[in-house]
This record gives sequence, structure tokens and C-alpha cells, in this order.
Amino acid sequence: MTQLDGIVKPKTRRSKRFLESRAPKLIEDVKNTMIMKGGNASQTVTTALKDIILLCVISRKNITRPFEDSTSLEFFSKKSDCSLFLFGSHNKKRPHNFIFGRMFDFHVLDMFELGIEKFISLSQIKTSKFPEGTKPMLIFAGEVFDTDNEYKRLKSLLIDFFRGPTVPAVRLAGLEHVLHFTALEGKIYMRSYRCLLKKSGCRTPRIELEEIGPSFDFVMRRTHLASDDLYKLAHRQPKALKPKKKKNISHDVFGTSFGRVHMQKQDLSKLKTRKMKGLRKRKGEVVNEDQVPKVAKVES
Repeated sequence: MTQLDGIVKPKTRRSKRFLESRAPKLIEDVKNTMIMKGGNASQTVTTALKDIILLCVISRKNITRPFEDSTSLEFFSKKSDCSLFLFGSHNKKRPHNFIFGRMFDFHVLDMFELGIEKFISLSQIKTSKFPEGTKPMLIFAGEVFDTDNEYKRLKSLLIDFFRGPTVPAVRLAGLEHVLHFTALEGKIYMRSYRCLLKKSGCRTPRIELEEIGPSFDFVMRRTHLASDDLYKLAHRQPKALKPKKKKNISHDVFGTSFGRVHMQKQDLSKLKTRKMKGLRKRKGEVVNEDQVPKVAKVES
């Protein structure tokens, strides 16, 4: 491939296919996740990274500090075509450390540093697990997820990280995995449950949740948020994907469609109706003026 004035021109068919796969698309591909382990990582961080891999991928061991220098992260992101990353490390100042982040145009958009205060692995909870590749249901509890700007961004990042591929439909029996995030008193509690469908005596089954792990108690440490303009640019959609607005059609909160039809003014006198005997005009009797009885005037 040759580069001229910032434009990369392929020389072979293989390089042409590669550039076409990396080119912008109306419907983007599924986001890939890059999971990296720092040069110093505790056993807790290593086990936690393995459990995260089972929940959601490329795993690397690299000595880097994302908050100080994100050049290596951006290089690996572009090389492996990954827009999400998870970096695990451990040191005396910040023990048992996780850094969740995402890219935009192969540059760091958001990063959140979460410290692990308590961790229970998958192997420590002796219960049956869900099948690999199951799409999870995400639940967020806590007022700060809707009011605080940092927690709003963190919620958006966690949704991108754990939601999995986009599917057109999901069967009821496939809703087996639940990820629950709770924000309370400056901490974030992550719990993983298996959804059990029990008999309820009616058509709708009774639902029970069984904890299967992993279980995390996070504390927020450092954050790196993109500016509002860059964040808005990252969420911009092409015009071809935006639904076209239809005139005179509205929807209520339940999704019901209402249409308004405009008609010309009608002359109801020319309106043809069904002829019935009860609606026919009857001929009235003609009364002569001579036959009308005269009323005598009374003078006082």
C-alpha cells in the first residue's frame, strides 16, 4: 500500500479488501474487546480478568499506564481493530486495579479506573452456569446512573462492554443471564445471576434469580471523559440510518400509531344514505284558511 497526501492506495487485492473492511459503514461491525494485563498484576486481578473473558478477544500482557500515556493502547486498538479495552494492573498505590475504556477513531474516548475491594470468582460459587455466548440482560440500580455525568458515561460504557452482538430476536428460554449493577455510597456492586424459569400454574412462568458469579465490589478512582463536542460527534449517526419522519402520524407512550387524514369539506345534503321507509318524507294534509276557526276577541 502506498500513501499519498493522507490517502492510502492499495496495490494488491488483499490490501484492498483489508482497507474496505476498515472503512466506515452504515451499520458498524460488532465491537471487539481487547483485554490486557499490566506488567504487575495480582492473582485477584488475573482471576478477575479470566472471569470477565468468560462473561463477554484478545488478551495481552503489556507494561503501560493508560492514564499517563495511551499511545500503546491506541496502537494495539488499531492493529487488532478493537474499540473497547479492559486493562488490569496492581501496585502499592492502586491495588487490584481495573481500567475500562473505549475508543473513537482509534483514539481514547472514555476511561474509568475502578478498584476491586471484594471479589468472588466463578469457581468459588458451586452452581450450574449459563451456556457460553449467552446474551446478558443488564440492570442498573441507583439514582446516580441518571443524574451524575460520570456515572451516566460509565453506564453507557458498561452497556457497550457487556451487551454482546446485536440480534433481531431473542427467545424466552435464551434469557438466562442477568448482570446487575448497583451504585450506592460511592461504590459500584456488580452481580451475575442465572435466570430460572419455574412453573407458576399459568402461561407466564415464575422467575427466580440464582447468583453464579463473578461478584465485584468496585470503588471509583480516576476518570478520563471526552469533551461534550467529541462525545456528540462519536454518537452521530449517518443520515441514511435515521428514520424518515412521516407526516400526520404520531405515537403514544405505548407505541400505538395514530394517523390523521385530511379531507375536503363535504356537502351533507348530497350524501347518499340507505333508503328506509321510516326515513321517507310523508305528504302532509293541506289546510284551507276558510276552515281555520276564528277566535273571538275579548275586550276588557
